Amino acid sequence: MHFKYIWTIIFLCLSIDLYCQVPNRPFPQHTTYTKGSIKPNHISQEHLDKLTLSFYEQWKDRYIRAGCHPREYFVWFERKGDKQCVSEGQGYGMIITVLMAGADRSAKTTYNGLYQYYKNHPANHSNLMAWAQTKGCHDLDKSTATDGDMDIAYSLLMADKQWGSTGKINYLKEAQKMIASIMHYEINPHTYSILISDAIEYDSKDYYDTRTSDFMPANFKAFENATHDVRWKKVIDNSYKLFSYMQDTYSPDAGLVPDFIRHINKKAAPAQPNYLESPYDGTYNYNACRVPWRIATDYLLTGEKRAKKFNNRINKWIRETTQNKPDNLSAGYTLAGNDIKHRYFEALSFIGPFAVSSMTDKKNQQWLNDTWDYLVNFKLKDYDYYDNSIKLLNMIILSGNYWQ
Repeated sequence: MHFKYIWTIIFLCLSIDLYCQVPNRPFPQHTTYTKGSIKPNHISQEHLDKLTLSFYEQWKDRYIRAGCHPREYFVWFERKGDKQCVSEGQGYGMIITVLMAGADRSAKTTYNGLYQYYKNHPANHSNLMAWAQTKGCHDLDKSTATDGDMDIAYSLLMADKQWGSTGKINYLKEAQKMIASIMHYEINPHTYSILISDAIEYDSKDYYDTRTSDFMPANFKAFENATHDVRWKKVIDNSYKLFSYMQDTYSPDAGLVPDFIRHINKKAAPAQPNYLESPYDGTYNYNACRVPWRIATDYLLTGEKRAKKFNNRINKWIRETTQNKPDNLSAGYTLAGNDIKHRYFEALSFIGPFAVSSMTDKKNQQWLNDTWDYLVNFKLKDYDYYDNSIKLLNMIILSGNYWQ
């Protein structure tokens, strides 16, 4: 073959690859959220974008690591112990990477590598991810963590909108398969509540229990749209009803929910101490701290009135208990709204979601501005993967750059 034809083919191949990298929704997006929503308004949009992009670049440099196979990436867990990655973090990373495409020219390559790592670590049930890997990329076991699967599936729907599904990965088809498996193995078909893991079966003692931070109504609405499975509406309706009951019954003043709820089929109640993770399983702790962000996102993107009602109670209480001073925020609360003892320190995983929660009402404008400043001034080096990943996701929302 003549050299000029070879170079023509190479040029075309490179052009096609470059074209496929071009995102449909490049960062910054400046999404129009539900009417009445607010963003920080004491600095320019350009500065909001700049701060968010700067933190993303730091985050990516620290947490995106090469896997054990070619063209494979994972989100580094970072904490002490032998775990290198958890599916929760993989989900965070995959959503973040899609959202930052455009500003990050290598986002699609990174995303596909994160996707490949997920595919190389399947759980016992098809299309779901084994919840944790140790050093050397070995699965800790073959069970799942439901929240990780839900974010990975959502990221695949976003990837379809960002790059299309005509390339080597059919993002939409992969998302649909994963969503079907989530519904089959991680949703209780009797109460349409969210199971903590696919390892929980009908005869398990925790079959009617749930982790509150797994309720992601904006994700679920996207799942229903992508699959036309109306059962997702049942999950949304039943979960909103459950959360309202928990606020009214156990946290009438603060409006908080606990990390874990038990006995949903009978009389729902906060979990007892050391139910699964810590003495604080029945309080507003390191799982439930994500709830205000997850539910507020439903209001910002879809105008869900139940989301606004839920967050209004929390916003009113948190502003009162801190005297409108973000540096009074604690890392954990009882359902009565009292600080958990010895938790008088800064935790970004609590601060960020409270900031996102405040976006639902213009009454919170000054609080939102102050909380944004408080959040962004913390250095990445002083916190771990969990706090920094939640901070980044929340900064993307707060800056107006999250989309459905």
